[in-house]
Amino acid sequence: MAVTGRLALPRQMAGLPDSPNLQPQAPPLRFQHSLRIAHGFRCLSRAPDNSKKQTPQVLRIAVSGVTELLRLLSSFNDNQTIRVTEERGDDFSVSSVDDVVTVLKSDYQNAYFVTGVFSSAIYAEDCIFEDPTIRFRGKELYSRNLKLLVPFFDSPSIGLEKIEKDITSKPNVVVATWKLRTYLKLPWRPLICIDGRTVYELDDEFRIVRHAESWSVSALQAIGQIFTPSVGRPDE
Repeated sequence: MAVTGRLALPRQMAGLPDSPNLQPQAPPLRFQHSLRIAHGFRCLSRAPDNSKKQTPQVLRIAVSGVTELLRLLSSFNDNQTIRVTEERGDDFSVSSVDDVVTVLKSDYQNAYFVTGVFSSAIYAEDCIFEDPTIRFRGKELYSRNLKLLVPFFDSPSIGLEKIEKDITSKPNVVVATWKLRTYLKLPWRPLICIDGRTVYELDDEFRIVRHAESWSVSALQAIGQIFTPSVGRPDE
């Protein structure tokens, strides 16, 4: 070890910082979404992110349990449910991806998410339906689940932003982006406001075999909207 003849004190003992050229900086603020104000209500909006952390299994189980409970309760009050018009799907056939896109555009015009009216003939019997909170198989079950939810919607709307076939995918795929906005018929009148994306995967016969949604918010945030009371109602 070389000795210079000068006693070098540690910088801490001299009252100096370890790195005098480094100044403390505030961490940058990174907002992953923007806050929209619509008629006095705040809605979270950003492009759906498929890279989100996986939904906690406990939350998935809770959503499945609530769905089953609603199904049991609905069996005592069938007159209040809205019947899904499955006959719409029997009047046509599809022979290309473009045909499927045309039918889906029609279903969005009928707001099938919030009315329960969809063209079931373009779906395979064992089609997989999934979103960040639940996953199941079968278009009949999807039809029943729609009937459970529709009676709870108040002033619903769903706007189709874009729908197109994905020519880069090996299987035939159609991708749609949309905006959902609805109140729920609960005492505190929660407002549900979500930007979403649905991927429709087709088989060789151009039937939909997978209907997969992703949302602009996490599953936990979406459930949180249900328990957040709205302050008032927009002018109608």
